[in-house]
Amino acid sequence: MSQSQRKTCCEGFTRGQLLGAAAARAGAGLPKIEREMPIPAGTGLTRRSLLFAAAGLTLSVYGADMLGVRQLEEGIARAAEAPPGRVLVSIFMPGGVDAMSLLAPVGDPAYARLRPNLGLAPGSGPAFTQDTRLMWHPAATGLASLHGEGKVTVLPAVGYPSPDQSHFTSRHYWEVGALDAGAQVGWLGRYLDRSGSIDNPLQGLSLSGNLSPALATAEQPVAALESPSAFTFSTSGVDEPVQAAMLRAVDGLGAIHAPASEADLAGARRVVAAAGKLRGQLAPFVTADGSPAYATPPPYPQSSTFATRLAGLAALLAAGLPLRIVTVEAGDADFDTHADQKANFGPRMQVVMDSILAFQRDLEARGLADRVLINLWSEFGRRPEENDSGTDHGAAGAAFVVGTHAAGQMVGEFPGMSALDESENLIATSDFRGLYCGLLEQWLGQDASAVIPDAAGLARPAVVR
Repeated sequence: MSQSQRKTCCEGFTRGQLLGAAAARAGAGLPKIEREMPIPAGTGLTRRSLLFAAAGLTLSVYGADMLGVRQLEEGIARAAEAPPGRVLVSIFMPGGVDAMSLLAPVGDPAYARLRPNLGLAPGSGPAFTQDTRLMWHPAATGLASLHGEGKVTVLPAVGYPSPDQSHFTSRHYWEVGALDAGAQVGWLGRYLDRSGSIDNPLQGLSLSGNLSPALATAEQPVAALESPSAFTFSTSGVDEPVQAAMLRAVDGLGAIHAPASEADLAGARRVVAAAGKLRGQLAPFVTADGSPAYATPPPYPQSSTFATRLAGLAALLAAGLPLRIVTVEAGDADFDTHADQKANFGPRMQVVMDSILAFQRDLEARGLADRVLINLWSEFGRRPEENDSGTDHGAAGAAFVVGTHAAGQMVGEFPGMSALDESENLIATSDFRGLYCGLLEQWLGQDASAVIPDAAGLARPAVVR
């Protein structure tokens, strides 16, 4: 494959776009490198754009066909009253991150031979203390700093048996937590199906305009939100200035004492009070021009949608919203670096890692760090041998668990660049499904065998302490 073919074979396509393009060009087929593309989990789920008047919240809700707005609204309010629990944030880096640039094996004898143009100079980035052959990319100093504090679990060569080099198939496997091209429920969706609530769509939040396939459920409601500043306060048929006075009056009704004998009135009072509290928690997110009004003390990168979403997520958690699972895509950065990798990889990685560092510092400043854990992943790594100016689709890549309660250790060794698989790709030394088992059992308190197929045969690495 020539450099120009490498550069354009995947360019400009998401899975949804590629499916649409294939349908529009019946008989043309899909690009050869993306053969037999699986349909993303959650495809076909009913989507409703709902305005929760009492909570002042506009969401796209999936998987709640039998429930009305009022039931979901009351469910959110009740969940917000419960003691805060642990939160897992899944961050996806699209395109297949070159793990051998992110964690460069500068001490591997084969590195200079396989990466004559893209190879980093020893000492040009922070040292990776758990394997002296490896070095952090200079643009990854944010994650390196957290690793030095014991807040990052590193999987330097994570993958799965018989790796598929398709973006869509590999990403699908990671999203459904199984090597099953036909699966239609995400692994985080299966977790919520077993432990979630029938009336709290905020339990699973896709912080983008669309539902993350990993969050696709079979039974429980989940939601998608474009950005935290998308919250609105509205009541049907009532405008300002009457609306504000009316909402204050309704909030006051929640404080009225109801006799214990009047169960219905007492229940209504609790719902009104909870909804009023939630509306108060959301108030800082609403401004006249729709711009974020919440404080973001740490220096998040500017002009980055990904950074803005993480800053908003920290503020949402601080406001007490009943979030349990959140998915975010680092959509500012496409890591499908078939060409021009030297110019593109560093700046894109800098934004991602600086954003994650700022998010962690934000959580720490708000006293939330003990509740939140990040799973940072990409669909695969790149080939050890560079092409003309980039790297092509590979197999094993890197994944990370980030947070105060991360185990802070390396899971699986770096296998080296000399003993490669039959396709001349890096050999995986850990399985992403085992990582999921560890996150489920060690962080979320869920038996992994109920969520991950064939979990009994998978090793559970210590990813949390």
